[in-house]
Amino acid sequence: METWPKAPIDVERNELCFGCGKKNPIGLKLDFKWDGKIARTRFTPTEFYQGWAGMVHGGILNSILDEAMAYAAIFEGASCITARMETRIRRPARVGEELLVTSSVTRKSRKLINTKANITLENGTLVAEGTSSQFIIKAEP
Repeated sequence: METWPKAPIDVERNELCFGCGKKNPIGLKLDFKWDGKIARTRFTPTEFYQGWAGMVHGGILNSILDEAMAYAAIFEGASCITARMETRIRRPARVGEELLVTSSVTRKSRKLINTKANITLENGTLVAEGTSSQFIIKAEP
């Protein structure tokens, strides 16, 4: 697997983030890499993230997409908060099934960044997809 730079965020201040915080005992601990256009990570959900027995809770899939889209904006140099988000779950995700997550920026303006993200299986099967508009709260130079 290729090695890409990590996101330009202050890890110490975000160590308890549910999506990416490494010290959050119940968090997802997602670790995104950037190739200059696409943010990527892998995640294998455990039984602690299930809804119905053996199935990943839809809210967890939504959280993964939200985090992925935030990271696309972060890698583009902006700090944002989600203003609007739409999610489509295409098939159930099973506990223990490795998920591949990708996201990118689709449009930037002075106040908003639009993003998209996908969760797929290793074979390319689409699990969930999302789009968002995010308010820029602090642009990095």
